[in-house]
Amino acid sequence: MDNRPIGVFDSGVGGLTVVKEIMKELPKENIVYFGDTARVPYGSKSKQTVIKFSIENTILLLNHNVKMIVVACNTSSSVSLEILKKNFRVPIIGVIEPGAKEAVRFNKNNRIGVIGTKGTIASGAYETEIHKLKRNIKVLSQSCPLFVPVVEEGWTQTDVAKKIAEIYLSPLKKSNIDTLILGCTHYPLLKNQVAKVLKGVRLVDSAKALALQVRGILDAQNMACAGNTKPKLQVLVSDEPASFAKIGAKFLGRKIKSVKKVQVNV
Repeated sequence: MDNRPIGVFDSGVGGLTVVKEIMKELPKENIVYFGDTARVPYGSKSKQTVIKFSIENTILLLNHNVKMIVVACNTSSSVSLEILKKNFRVPIIGVIEPGAKEAVRFNKNNRIGVIGTKGTIASGAYETEIHKLKRNIKVLSQSCPLFVPVVEEGWTQTDVAKKIAEIYLSPLKKSNIDTLILGCTHYPLLKNQVAKVLKGVRLVDSAKALALQVRGILDAQNMACAGNTKPKLQVLVSDEPASFAKIGAKFLGRKIKSVKKVQVNV
């Protein structure tokens, strides 16, 4: 048994949707979350920059004595996960593989859609992972950069969100997909709008699948928390803690008691 916390990082606030699912699946586990709010967004940055930031985020979490690291950011997962695994000894997992597996499991007509940031879509990471599982699936991808600010402004139920969703999802609607991967941690908050446009399409939230994978790794390696004390969630950010706490509550589904600003080593 291992009572050290699980480390989770994202470019900003969206990774709290992953934390929410981990807390549901593993209610005894302590968690340290780092949102790199000073350098968000990652989706529009170069591969080299995202890799650099991901390594720095990993080091920061290891300095908080975490037992494993969850890369909650789709962009980081798509370009830096294998590098992180090679350079650090703790178990490290990302959101791409669990999401791809879940999509393939549900898919019936060999046509899967993926929406994400420009960086995630450009990497082709979901296509690669899906084709490892089943070669003949056609993957149709669409970047949706305006979804993130819409969510962070709290406009998910507005006509603005509806119109943006209609424009972005129109090509996917015409392509006859039956499964869609929400390839960004912000996107679960837009599920209702996406479902209205893509009626009958199964939506895959990588966060839920990822939480199950975290549990599997901890059980397999005998690393689950054995403590009976109330688990702690420590939230760290690189900028604007007050703003993060307010927005983050929407993602986590509950009030965040404390957010601490920290310095990322650069």
